[in-house]
Amino acid sequence: MENTNESQETLLPQRESTGSVGILSQHLLIQRSHEKFEAKWFLSKIQEEFRGGKIDLLKTQKLLEKLDFQCNEYHMKQIFKDNDRQGKGRITIEEFRAIYRIIVHREEMMEIFNTYSENRKILSESSLVRFLMQEQYSFDRSRSLTSQLIQKYEPIEEVKKVQQMSFEGFVRYMCSPECLLFKEECKNVYQDMTRPLNDYFISSSHNTYLISDQLVGPSDLWGYVSALVKGCRCLEIDCWDGAQNEPIVYHGYTLTSKLMFKTVIQAIKKYAFMASDYPVVLSLENHCSPSQQEIMAGILQNTFGEALLSDMLDEFQDTLPSPEALKFKILIKNKKIGTLLETRERKGSDKHGQVEEYEEEVGDQDEEEEEEDIPFLPRVSLEKESDLLKTFTPSFFKKRKTRKVKIALALSDLVIYTKAERFRSFQYSKLYQQFNENNSLGESQARRLSKLKAQEFIFHTRKFLTRIYPKAMRADSSNFNPQEFWNIGCQMVALNFQTPGLPMDLQNGKFLDNGGSGYILKPLFLRDHKTDFTPTSTTDREPITLSIRLISGIQLPLSSSPTSKADTLVMIEVYGVPSDHVKQQTRVIRKNTFSPRWNETFTFVVHVPELALIRFVVETPGLLAGNELLGQYTLPVLCMNRGYRRIPLFSRTGESLEPSSLFVYVWYIREESGT
Repeated sequence: MENTNESQETLLPQRESTGSVGILSQHLLIQRSHEKFEAKWFLSKIQEEFRGGKIDLLKTQKLLEKLDFQCNEYHMKQIFKDNDRQGKGRITIEEFRAIYRIIVHREEMMEIFNTYSENRKILSESSLVRFLMQEQYSFDRSRSLTSQLIQKYEPIEEVKKVQQMSFEGFVRYMCSPECLLFKEECKNVYQDMTRPLNDYFISSSHNTYLISDQLVGPSDLWGYVSALVKGCRCLEIDCWDGAQNEPIVYHGYTLTSKLMFKTVIQAIKKYAFMASDYPVVLSLENHCSPSQQEIMAGILQNTFGEALLSDMLDEFQDTLPSPEALKFKILIKNKKIGTLLETRERKGSDKHGQVEEYEEEVGDQDEEEEEEDIPFLPRVSLEKESDLLKTFTPSFFKKRKTRKVKIALALSDLVIYTKAERFRSFQYSKLYQQFNENNSLGESQARRLSKLKAQEFIFHTRKFLTRIYPKAMRADSSNFNPQEFWNIGCQMVALNFQTPGLPMDLQNGKFLDNGGSGYILKPLFLRDHKTDFTPTSTTDREPITLSIRLISGIQLPLSSSPTSKADTLVMIEVYGVPSDHVKQQTRVIRKNTFSPRWNETFTFVVHVPELALIRFVVETPGLLAGNELLGQYTLPVLCMNRGYRRIPLFSRTGESLEPSSLFVYVWYIREESGT
């Protein structure tokens, strides 16, 4: 071995040359030195494992992990078998090196590295800076930060000491979290969290206690635990009278199993703030008698203690508080009697046995209910409409049959900023709805209103919390597409979290943003009363032109079908306002899920990127049963990094499929602002 210092010097590019012969000699010297360092490093990492001779499949996998790389079990078995020359299930050190190169030294990565390497062996610090700026759009990368990358990812000490990067370091950087598609800054809470609650999209669950269908499936605490762990901030609890004066939770008038209300609340307390510090709303579907409502109130108070919001905040007596002001708080959403001031006056008093009555309209507010219209109002401009509405009294609005409902004052007084109020019409809400009252609409009614009165709907969601829930006909716990209701500013779009598929992929993808806090600040055009945005009118928006080069797949998952031929294709789907909804697909790569190469480029014009989500779907084509989903990843368009990026894949049910991923190059520009 040559003197270490002299060997290190040969890695540095020389400033002077003695002609073409000198340059060639210098390059050969650098190449030989690097090969020595790489061989020395590699041997030092693996030789201990081979002291006893050959190694088996399990040790091969563990040794790969020691070298910072994973391999899918199926692909590992195939590669091991192909390189086990004697076919006895044990390999030599040379055969392991061949396996390592197949898994780690991917051609597409080598091509990028060689483009920026002066000698196809190392990247100098200046070359790495150039790569980061030109390809990764890391314009803030100073040499000190580049040095940090080298120190973090370069495994060969001799190369690291002279502030250079070998291919081994480069591929570790490219496969690191720093090169994922999802922006690092979006993994933290970065949005303004001091706006009122109605200015946010809020991650919301429907019938959270169910983990299967709506009719005969089991109720389980896992429904609440799993939703909270995913960052859900609005949970639903259907409450009914139980035996021995103990309220229960289940889907009433069905064969679904029952949970104790007390155990549900205890589970919520344990997991409420594990994924997010921001407030949790408990939406009570209350079917209990007044006596058991009192028991519910006691359970809520005793379990949550100071975390339960039971009085209005002094700074927020006529406006909704912000998520920041409500950190670590539990809010109760239910019917309420009286005003917030009256609630405050009763604070600390004995409410045992005190029951109030309110009138409730008979009939299900969900489905084929038509919104009450005020004649000729749609023809009046919004400016004049507010004055005109003052001439109408509540008696002007059509009355339906009502019934009297009893509510325990102890439970009523726990409802502060999330009072459940039946939706009657947008005009009625403008006149009479209070700031702390919110509405729940079934998907069919909400869809109809969004098509007929989109601008009024958006005006409504600018002021009031609005929850959308699945129609009763979805007995199988299927979901609607939540995007159509986010497009009009609905804050709480409640889905059946237990049912995988496109709607939950969109839900999970959207709420990746803002640190997975469960609160996403709505775009200004859905908050500002001066804008006239509707999902079908996008002429004044600032679109982005998005270009995605789908380069390759990395250890893609396999089909569950025994007859599958390992053929793969990728769908790229954009969801947002109607004009942004588009799908494009690659060609099919035959019989290669380990390293399929597409090198196909797709271009999208996204008119309202603030609302857009992009979904990458890996499928295997099928003739009779249709394509089978192998993996997918969904995220907000504006949370995408530019440059060479890796896209992690998740299964249909949301489990990580690492190391399965897609390798892409992303570029986009905003037409107006030029960002």
